Amino acid sequence: MWKRSITIAFAFVGLLVGAGFATGQEVVQYFISFGQIGLVGVAVAAAIMIFSGAIIFQLGSYFLAKEHNAVFQNVAHPWVSRFLDWTTIATLFCIGFVMLAGAGSNLEQQFGWPTWVGSVLMTILVLVSGLLDVDKVTNVISAITPFIVIAIVVAFVYTLMNWPTDTSSLNETAQQLTPALPHWLLSSVNYTAMALMLGVSMILVIGGNESSTKAAWRGGLLGGIIFSVMLAVLAFVIYFNIDKVGGLDLPLLGVFDSMHPAVSFVVAWVIYAMIYNTAIGMFYALARRITVDKPERFVAVYFTVTIAGFVVSFLGFSNLLGWVYPVIGYVGMVMIVVTTIAWFRGRPRLQKEEEVRDRLTELAEQKLDPEQDDLTRAEKKEVVELARESRVDGKELWESVQEDVASELDIELAEDLQGDIQPVGGEKEHN
Repeated sequence: MWKRSITIAFAFVGLLVGAGFATGQEVVQYFISFGQIGLVGVAVAAAIMIFSGAIIFQLGSYFLAKEHNAVFQNVAHPWVSRFLDWTTIATLFCIGFVMLAGAGSNLEQQFGWPTWVGSVLMTILVLVSGLLDVDKVTNVISAITPFIVIAIVVAFVYTLMNWPTDTSSLNETAQQLTPALPHWLLSSVNYTAMALMLGVSMILVIGGNESSTKAAWRGGLLGGIIFSVMLAVLAFVIYFNIDKVGGLDLPLLGVFDSMHPAVSFVVAWVIYAMIYNTAIGMFYALARRITVDKPERFVAVYFTVTIAGFVVSFLGFSNLLGWVYPVIGYVGMVMIVVTTIAWFRGRPRLQKEEEVRDRLTELAEQKLDPEQDDLTRAEKKEVVELARESRVDGKELWESVQEDVASELDIELAEDLQGDIQPVGGEKEHN
């Protein structure tokens, strides 16, 4: 189970860092531009991120969500769920084209290439990746994430080894920059809400692909902690280099430029990969939502929205980030409140569902492990009864549990999952 939790955690981090802070520009506008007090804001953002991220992942798993509205419809009033649905759709598209713009700025700052070159290359990568399924997309995102972690650690060590001789002017220098919002506390909350809002659709899809609510919760917590530590380290690095990188589109890349050309070359592509992480997550989740009733049209819709995002991306990275992100953050605050209330109100049902799925997982492990005996007639009957107790479709849950266990055991499923139990219905209820 921890293996799946770790995969979820890295996917979570990978989704957020591309738009959340891989360039460093976001950290400057939301935190560093307030000076020293902005570093306190990082701690506020961290607390919200860790708890809210775990909640959203667990809700996605609880409802086995195939797209974000499957959760919103069950945790909020119809008007609120419709508002969150449409604003999430808008967010996915907006962050998607901001990432395509950021890809162009990244390669322009590092290599002097025209911005359209980086944007075109990113668009092609995103289009090709859209042909993969959810598991493969999650694995791609997870695999890339450790590289940005290493890059930020390197920047941290470099900053410590090259400590500025005079830090007294850094606070004043930082405050000369333009903040995203007028107050540091509002900015901190808005940033976290923005980051979660941009990732919520894909987070719910990834959570929905995990049968264990416990694994989803742990993955969300772990991912939130990793993200928060990285955010704190990055804020530290940029603050103590603000006199050199404050005016750049990609301040983090500017830190590496001051090290060595070879280092900045490598990091430029790492940042590019993290931008790709977020871009693929946004456009993939958007197309999944739009085609939820007509999945056969996914590829056509995916290509259409991605190309449309490419066109809009020419408005420019910094300009887009400056006005798009705060608006998304305010919507994200509503989303956090709604999901948190639903989670607290639904705790008894979540705990009951967790017990059902834990037992189903034990039975699936016995069934699929070649070193154990097959299920007895009584145990097969227990599977059916447990499936009926679930809040989701029982047959779908049993299939999902077996798929997750097979992945954990690293084996191929050689038989038809649908033959294991008769179709039974779990009823999704509002929390």
